[in-house]
Amino acid sequence: MVNKGFPKFGMSQAGAFVAALKNYNLPDFILVLVAKECKSELLERGRIDDRLQSMNDDALELLHKVFVGCEEDDAGKYAQYRFYAYVSSMYHKCEVIVNDTIPGVSGKNHKIPVAVKNNGMYIAVAYNKATGNPVNKKETTRFYDMVDDIKKGDHGTMLTDGIYGSSVGFRGDALVELETLSKSRNDDPENKLDFKTANFENNIYSVTKC
Repeated sequence: MVNKGFPKFGMSQAGAFVAALKNYNLPDFILVLVAKECKSELLERGRIDDRLQSMNDDALELLHKVFVGCEEDDAGKYAQYRFYAYVSSMYHKCEVIVNDTIPGVSGKNHKIPVAVKNNGMYIAVAYNKATGNPVNKKETTRFYDMVDDIKKGDHGTMLTDGIYGSSVGFRGDALVELETLSKSRNDDPENKLDFKTANFENNIYSVTKC
């Protein structure tokens, strides 16, 4: 069923949203998250435009704001959706898990906004700062320590990437600190970790390897 009840948009507006959105790389889990948030129906499978047309006006409007308009909201939720989709685009045919909890060798359970699995094993973890001040040195150190703790634990044997995203920029000392920590690791292949920063600016992400 399409647009149940009284749609707040005419079909031309909803159709325009679908026409724009079908050109974007919208992972399945993003559609599911937005449909759930907006209490919308969603075709389980099929062409992207058919699946979009099965969603209600609220869901289409939200997707349009996030991915076409690149709008921001006070809670930083729009930025998180964009970051989830961006991380997903980096790892084709892998499982992307949102709001996961992964134990480290220390016994601490780390809350990870977005993690990537391949063949059931974690290969990447990512964190995004959506609001507030630019990422500082203490925050990058904390991120490095968290990824390192997971890497050394039972669940991190195949972990290779740690991605720190930001919609509010990075302070220079924060980038230097993450690069220094990254380069301080030994060259043991089993201990290898690549750290990347992803800065969202001018409606695109630019990635730098540390």
